Amino acid sequence: MLISLLALLAGVQAAPAPVLPSDAIAADWRPIPDDEVMIITLTGNRSVVIRLAPRFAPEHVANVRTLALAHWWDETSVYRVQENWVTQWGDATEKKPLAPGIVPSPAPEFDIAAFDAAQRLTRRDAYSTVSGVTADGWPIVTDGKAAWMPHCYATVGVARDALPDTGSGAELFTPISGAARRLDRNYTIVGRIIEGMKYMSGMPRSDAALGVYATEAERTGIVSVRLASDMPAAERPRFYYRSTDNPRFAALIRLRENPAAPTIGLGGVDICDLPLATRRAGVK
Repeated sequence: MLISLLALLAGVQAAPAPVLPSDAIAADWRPIPDDEVMIITLTGNRSVVIRLAPRFAPEHVANVRTLALAHWWDETSVYRVQENWVTQWGDATEKKPLAPGIVPSPAPEFDIAAFDAAQRLTRRDAYSTVSGVTADGWPIVTDGKAAWMPHCYATVGVARDALPDTGSGAELFTPISGAARRLDRNYTIVGRIIEGMKYMSGMPRSDAALGVYATEAERTGIVSVRLASDMPAAERPRFYYRSTDNPRFAALIRLRENPAAPTIGLGGVDICDLPLATRRAGVK
């Protein structure tokens, strides 16, 4: 009797999960180029992976790539963690010379060329009139005149001094809250963190001004920053993004906007609440 019961339970556990209209299929997963994958290794053998966005901010991303290839960030640190705001990293002293070939302040790249959304959300938000997601998995918004990338949790922006400075890309930050949309169209976005965000958002907050750590001992060391394309082929981590130009992602949007009970839906969702999936090769 016990054996029969265990066999029955094993059969139940082995039953495949139902396929939903919003589930991705194999063809929806597309490779991220190696030169758009940047790996930050923190002390403690912790890894943070950034997907770069060269088609939206080509000049700033070119600087970021040059800095990574020059190993400029090696032995720098995460030196600012401000509660409900951002985590920032780079040279805390602001005295380290930039790598050769860096443009100190490229042309502004706060806006993007076009609102080329493959899918649109139903409702507007407080910062834009229309929001959506590109076919290659980036959130974008517009006010009908200009288009830009929104500052959502885990996006990677370029820190800068007062305008007209746009930032070299040597000092980068990521929002660790949902309050950063007011940075839209004021700071250049060069990518987003696709793995290891838990490390950037889980660091101790600083009570000092602007969240800058008061002492060197509080900082988190950066061991290295590398482009995957600069690593031996056998050692490169490879990632895929979920494409959105298909009915399955459209179904995912509708599900997020109108979730099944008991969750209460309001017929809309903020662009920063829309899941834009990526995955490491070999992991499902």
